[in-house]
Amino acid sequence: MEVRHTTHPDDFKKYDTEALRKHFLIETLFEQDRIHMTYSHYDRMIIGGAMPTEQALKLEAADTLKTEYFFERREAGFVNIGGTAVITVDGETHTLARLDALYVGKGTKELTLASADASNPAKIYFCSANAHAQLPTSKMAIDKANPLHLGSIETSNERTIYQFIHEGGLQSCQLMLGITILKTGSIWNTMPAHVHDRRMEAYLYFDLNADARVIHLMGQPEETRHLVVANEQAIISPPWSVHSGAGTSNYSFIWSMAGENYTFKDMDIVSLNDLK
Repeated sequence: MEVRHTTHPDDFKKYDTEALRKHFLIETLFEQDRIHMTYSHYDRMIIGGAMPTEQALKLEAADTLKTEYFFERREAGFVNIGGTAVITVDGETHTLARLDALYVGKGTKELTLASADASNPAKIYFCSANAHAQLPTSKMAIDKANPLHLGSIETSNERTIYQFIHEGGLQSCQLMLGITILKTGSIWNTMPAHVHDRRMEAYLYFDLNADARVIHLMGQPEETRHLVVANEQAIISPPWSVHSGAGTSNYSFIWSMAGENYTFKDMDIVSLNDLK
């Protein structure tokens, strides 16, 4: 498990491209028969990915956590972006088609990740946050998620936001998670940008061609920076940072949040006049 520490916004202003990528970009999440995890000190979120093929992979507590098992004091949300996934939670099997989600609560003793077909492996992305109560394991297919249709083709941001783990969907202690899918011809994932100083956020960008990129904006609104992000790479976004971006084509991303408030609408919109 890799560990990423928090950054003060004053220090952030001094970062060059190499430092930005080192602290905020997760370049590798899906590697055959391995689980990759990054522990962020922003709200103690863990961002992970797995691509099981021939064998099931057990999600275990790295030494970083100093716990007996991964879910001793944690919850997690899983989304499959590959072939059919099989997630076994304390002996109960859950099958996830592409873009289905699964919430797993505090107290789960054993969890394994597998692919239904090794020749078409699952790619299982997950985010985990600290939890204070035990809530039941629950699955939601994408066609059952709450869809929000936002933007327009005229502003290049026509998109659908699918809410999975939130106050009106799969219940959690503090974790929120969903998927945003941009329509063909749209490239902006959110603009005007916003911040929510009460919650951090993580993004996994996917459904990008190999030669396509997303230009991810971050930093305080009055002094932004950018990261060039490839397919299936993730971003750690601090609470004080805008999180917006534009791609060289349309794309999708999984967003997850943890922190103070448990509402999707907790955001402070940044006027384009104030963005620099």
